[in-house]
Amino acid sequence: MTLEAHRPSMTIIPLIISSDKTQLTVFHGKTAYPIYMSIGNIPKDIRRKPSLSAQMLIGYIPTSKLEGITNKATCWHVLANTFHFCMEKVLDLIHKCGEIGLVMMSGDGTWRCCHPIFANFVGDYPEQTLVTCTFNGHCLKCLVPPNQLVEYNHFPPQDHPEAIDTYLLADEDIGSFHTACRSAGLKPVYHPFWHSIPLTDIFLSITPNILHQLLQGVMKHIMSWLTNLAVFGAVEVNA
Repeated sequence: MTLEAHRPSMTIIPLIISSDKTQLTVFHGKTAYPIYMSIGNIPKDIRRKPSLSAQMLIGYIPTSKLEGITNKATCWHVLANTFHFCMEKVLDLIHKCGEIGLVMMSGDGTWRCCHPIFANFVGDYPEQTLVTCTFNGHCLKCLVPPNQLVEYNHFPPQDHPEAIDTYLLADEDIGSFHTACRSAGLKPVYHPFWHSIPLTDIFLSITPNILHQLLQGVMKHIMSWLTNLAVFGAVEVNA
């Protein structure tokens, strides 16, 4: 049953969460994940302009090199679990509000029953793999094998309910949990932050990485080819 079916005339507030690992120069070069939030009800031409303050900083997730842990795999597991644990705490308030709703006043002064729902995550590819618990080099949206990414074939989408069932095994035998994660192509994270957020599909929430995938991953190479003297040359393209 959809939210609209059992909560008619409600107002959905799509929450847009974004993060990018950032170096904090005022803290002696340490790094952290700043967590920003915006809502889809704000027009895009306003939301995309930093000067209009449509993005709100809601928290920092600390990072650490964990120099006391010498095993790289164990170190990664600790860092990933720390990130998801902190994200769950940051977004904890939307768990109940998203399903039950809360009364809020809109910009026109009307009181509405609002349901804040985690809708999109915006980030670079490393943050996307961290959030979705997928492996580097794998598709975040579908089950295409890494060696077939360049082929024009259709593959089934990532199965969010199946991922939830896999992560519920974390409370049982740890060996069976790791085996299930390996079979599903997921990283063995203990309860990702999105596993209990209602009305959310983490794989659908991932947005295209316009900067790295389109501008630098496609347009940059096209322009490099076109401006080559053997093709058109920079003078002709600029003209």
